[in-house]
Formats: sequence, C-alpha cells, structure tokens
Amino acid sequence: MTAPLKDLRVVELTHMVMGPTCGLVLADLGADVVKVEPAPDGDNTRRLLGSGMGFFAMYNRNKRSLAIDLKDPRGRDALYRLIDHADVFVENFRPGAMDRMGFGYAALSARNPRLIYVSHKGFQDGPYSGRTALDEVVQMMGGLAYMTGPPGQPLRAGASLNDVMGGMFGAIGALAAVIERERTGRGKHIVSSLYENTVFLMGQHMAMHAMTRKPLNPMSVRTPAWGVYDIFKTADGQQIFIGIVTDTQWEAACRAFGLDDLFADPAFRTNNDRVRARDRLIPALEARFGAMTRDALAAACESCGLPFAPILRPDELFDDPHLNASGGLLPVTLPDGTPTRLPALPLAMDGERLGLRRDSPTIGADGREVLAEIGMTPAEIDALIASGVLVVRQERR
Repeated sequence: MTAPLKDLRVVELTHMVMGPTCGLVLADLGADVVKVEPAPDGDNTRRLLGSGMGFFAMYNRNKRSLAIDLKDPRGRDALYRLIDHADVFVENFRPGAMDRMGFGYAALSARNPRLIYVSHKGFQDGPYSGRTALDEVVQMMGGLAYMTGPPGQPLRAGASLNDVMGGMFGAIGALAAVIERERTGRGKHIVSSLYENTVFLMGQHMAMHAMTRKPLNPMSVRTPAWGVYDIFKTADGQQIFIGIVTDTQWEAACRAFGLDDLFADPAFRTNNDRVRARDRLIPALEARFGAMTRDALAAACESCGLPFAPILRPDELFDDPHLNASGGLLPVTLPDGTPTRLPALPLAMDGERLGLRRDSPTIGADGREVLAEIGMTPAEIDALIASGVLVVRQERR
C-alpha cells in the first residue's frame, strides 16, 4: 500500500477524538504511530458507551500501543527515551496538563530540538484559553448549532465535526513543520483548536453578513443561493435531495421530467429568477417529483446530470456499492473480535487508496517491541512488566 510517511515516527498521548484523528491521518499515510495509554487499563475512550462507543475503533487503526504508568519515574523515563527518537509528538489534554506531567513543549524540545509538538486544544491563546471545551461547546458558541437547527432550536451537527476537523488541522500543521524542519533543522509547536476551526467553518456566513448587514437565518429557513436545493418526498414514502444550481441543469431537468410548462415560464428563466419565485416553483416540483418512487427519481436525475442524494442513515453505508467498489471502506476487526468495515481516509494517491496495516491495538500490545526499538533490553522490559509500570494485555501475533 502507499505509505508516503513511512519514515516518520510519531508518539501520540491522546484520548477521545481530536488528538487520535491527527494520529490516524498520519498513521494511514504510513507513519509509525505509537499510542501511549495509561497503565493498567488503557485509554478510557475504549470503554465509552452511547454515541462514543465507536470512537476508539474508528480513530486508532494503524497504530501501535504502549501502555505505561507515567506516574512512576521509570515509566516517564521510558517515554522520554521514546520521544527522543520521535519526529512528532501529539497530545490533546487540557492546557497545562502536559507541563505538570513533565511532557510540555519546552521540556521535550530541550531534549529533542527536532521534535514537532502538536497540541489539540479548545481555544488558541486568549481570554478563553483556560476553558474546557468539547465539540458541542464550540458548536454552540461558534454559530454552527445556530445555523444547523430550526429557529430558536440550536442543534449540534450529527458527528464529531470539529474534533475530526481539529485533528486534520493538527496533521496539516505537523506536515508543514516537517517540511520547514528540512530548512531549519528544528521542530515547532503546532496548536490546533476546536473553537477557531468552528469559526473557520462559519466564515462564509460571516462574509455574507458583512456584505448584507442583515441578520443571518439558520440554514433550515435560509434563502438558498439556488432556485432548487431541496428535499422532496417520493411516492414510496422515501426522501431525496435534488439541487438544480445552473441554468443548464434547469433545462436538462425540464426535458427529463417533462416540465415544458415550467421551462416556458419567464418567471423561472434564470437561477436568480427561480430563487425569487421559489414559493411557486417548489410546490410545482413537489407535485411532479412526489408522483415518482425514490429509485426512479434518482435514476432520472443521474441520467440527466442533476445533483441528487437519497437520504440515508449511516448504517446503510455498509452496503453502498460505490464505497465498496472504490476502497472507501476498510475491513477491520473491532476490539471484541467482530469483523466489519469502516471508512478509509477520503484520499487516493496515484489511484491507490490508503489501506489497513494494523487493526486498533489491544492495550499495550506493542510495548515490548516499541521499547526494544529504543534500546531497552529484554531484562529491563521484563522488570517494568513485573512492577506493573508496563502493561501488555495481549501481544500481537
């Protein structure tokens, strides 16, 4: 498989989603990512229930696990030695936590000046930097929940959007610092933050307000930029989204669906005309489209080149023919041994998708291997295991 980062060594001290996503991106691109977990029980994310149940399985593939007690000086020494051999260190704990543990940027860069240190935080430096943040917190205060929900009912997006995006920005920053290090010989401290990436997402709406000086409406009641950009009910009780965003698409749609009367109406001639006449246009289309089944409507849209999408649940994606044909789902084994398929990175390199080298690791599965690579002897490693400083629940076969 493609592994462009195969010579990059990453130490990841993270939990939940944001930091692990950064490590996932680097690992899928071929980096050797060692996930450091607390001994004896490993990352608490492994044991989440409810909507957090899938976090560990999704964001920790292609990594090795080192489970070690960092409260013990021997555990801290082992981790220092590992970081001395690393290119990138990734963390996502509260401000000050790494400094208190002795693993802050100043301490680690003094030991390894070439180290690229990637912090994932709630906020960049400023009045809010000491606050505790969650994806939902920043969606609320950053305007995303307001834009997503109906008026007066702020609603978080249906995925850990900012956590994932924050991890991606962390990986982008790390790779930029790797390139810069070739010129300077030194690493850098990269900070990716939840709140600021939410605000980045809101940039288009902020620009609109700056241009119109009018209050912004949530997306659910906005005036769209296009005349047809809507969800329609179909004859079989299903739903489908259809967008008609150009005048060429409007002509193609009218021909495909026999909408000669609408095409001849000057009130619908251009996209901006259709936007202004949506109160007449959409009910007319609802009547036409509502007489067809979803599959028939989808087939007609595809044949004439219209943007369309059936409204699906995430569990329906396992059987998506495109994802299964294009390598978009990777065969993985869940922590309980169940085989399944989970999304690959949405990238192809020279036509090759980035695949799976390792399932998400069991707690401490690679501890012996990782510590041996930094020069620790079998006797030293056995002593750490005997004292409980190093935990190896199940070694990889």
